[in-house]
Amino acid sequence: MSAASAASAVSVQFRAAYDAVLADWPAPVTSREVPTPHGLTRINSCGPLGAPPLVLLPGGGATSTVWGAVVAAGAGRTHRVHAVDLVGEPGLSVPAGGRAIRTPEDLAGWLDAVLDGLGAPGPVTLAGHSYGAWIAAHYATRHPRRLARLVLLDPTQVFAGLRPGYVLRALPMLARPTPARIRSFLRWETGGADLDPAWLRLRDETARFPTVRPVTGPRPGPAGLDRFPLHILFAEQARCHDSARAAATARAALPGARVEMLPGVSHHALPLLAAEAIARSLAA
Repeated sequence: MSAASAASAVSVQFRAAYDAVLADWPAPVTSREVPTPHGLTRINSCGPLGAPPLVLLPGGGATSTVWGAVVAAGAGRTHRVHAVDLVGEPGLSVPAGGRAIRTPEDLAGWLDAVLDGLGAPGPVTLAGHSYGAWIAAHYATRHPRRLARLVLLDPTQVFAGLRPGYVLRALPMLARPTPARIRSFLRWETGGADLDPAWLRLRDETARFPTVRPVTGPRPGPAGLDRFPLHILFAEQARCHDSARAAATARAALPGARVEMLPGVSHHALPLLAAEAIARSLAA
């Protein structure tokens, strides 16, 4: 997909829904597109200009706007927050024609260029949720010197594989997404949790968003993840994996890491409904 065709494919409805969620963030937001070898990357930033930099990577399909509750819970007071739209995923990042991201190495190169574009002096705190946590972990093993801290929020395919039942439940939504299928899946995974209506409308619009296939690959090994403070939070009610087993694996592999279980929250509800706990972990 060329940059021009990708940009034109973002519907008026998607852009309106995206802007509506971003308008609810509690602090003024500065938005920009950072050039990378794999396309333009949309970054939404807020918080004190002189505060330590915090880079946030969303889960698949969630867009950078999902972090608004975490910003409101305090992350936007303690850090200069930079929330990133993943290239190839729903959002306002624009993939470069002929330069698709296909491997974990490509993802690491893309994120390295994003950090270069931010111009943040010194190491940053990097946090990711779900697929974004998988990306963050792969990046951390390759570029540990660029990180001051790493926070992984219910990371998938890092300490545990996906449950077959979760994959089967997600397949119809992934194969042919529709607003009804997206909402049905989220109701099932979150146990009918009360999610932000504006964000749900945006998720509806992602059904018509042109995406590329997410990058898959091996789990990032623990080697390299112990070179900086590491905080891992698991969602107790996640259906994507066995959170207790994943947490035990993380503790065994990384005894120096801080590993916590967040009670009463599911995987896909995590950034929206556990915002205060997440903000505390980011400020620690």
